[in-house]
Amino acid sequence: MNYARASHTASVLQNGKVLVTGGINYIGYLNSAELYDPSTKVWTVTGNMNYARNYHTASVLTNGKVLVAGGLYSASIYLNSTELYDPSTEVWTITASMNYARHLFAASVLTNGKVLVTGGHNAISGYLSSVELYDPSTGVWTIVNSMNYPRYYHTASILQDGRVLVAGGFNAGGALNSAELYNPLTGVWTVTSNMNYARYTHAASVLTSGKVLVAGLTSAPVAEVYNPSANVWTIAGTMNYARSYPLTSILANGTVLLIGGSYYNILDTVELFNPATATWTINDNMAYARYYHAVCVLTNGQVLVTGGTNNINGYLSSAEIYQSY
Repeated sequence: MNYARASHTASVLQNGKVLVTGGINYIGYLNSAELYDPSTKVWTVTGNMNYARNYHTASVLTNGKVLVAGGLYSASIYLNSTELYDPSTEVWTITASMNYARHLFAASVLTNGKVLVTGGHNAISGYLSSVELYDPSTGVWTIVNSMNYPRYYHTASILQDGRVLVAGGFNAGGALNSAELYNPLTGVWTVTSNMNYARYTHAASVLTSGKVLVAGLTSAPVAEVYNPSANVWTIAGTMNYARSYPLTSILANGTVLLIGGSYYNILDTVELFNPATATWTINDNMAYARYYHAVCVLTNGQVLVTGGTNNINGYLSSAEIYQSY
């Protein structure tokens, strides 16, 4: 990439290019953005965001624009500002602000095209249970029903029936094993069965079966799967490495690629989860150990890993491609 960065976002645009935004490096908090073209394998600087930010979210809307929301502007300035990137003009435009400043929250594009923002943290309210919806047709944020538990560093997964599963996270009481479901049709949050392990800084993936895999940050490297039809969490094998801050990608064959993270040491290790057998297999290592990196699946099925940081190289500008055969 043109800039080293960690805690950034990476989004696959409708034209197949990847938009990377913000993050942090030795210089400080970044407002820069850049595009990766898989056909040429070239990174190009694009328009800067109006605000430097990290620990923010980026959501690709149904109209092709990208909504960037919240994050940190500095160590003590939490953002409620949001902005839109137009790939056709490469210009960022300020849109309505969220009702709450927040970082380390989750953003989900619902089946109706609206964006659901859950939880997070800020200096005034602390850990947040608040939830809001962004409507791209009006550009307005609306407060909706709060979650049952405040949480940040959680995951939010859109189920095949359109509901959103929020799992784990952290609040004043510590790491959470609780999970809850949001129904966009009713706007109601319902507590569902607890995970077997409390987790935060973990990763979640919706499997082709419709079940949800969560992995990361437990004292034992144990993963688990949520079955929406039975409302049950089941242990899903033991990873080869315990890790926090890992990232996951669903490959074309339905297996899950678990990438990097840290646990005492920052990891270059990668492993594959086979949902049919609930087993984890060591895969090819990355060239660089990394956490606070970003991962996305390209339209050709390859997995692009960007940036992050480690103890040897510091903030990384490097990017790598994973090809499954």
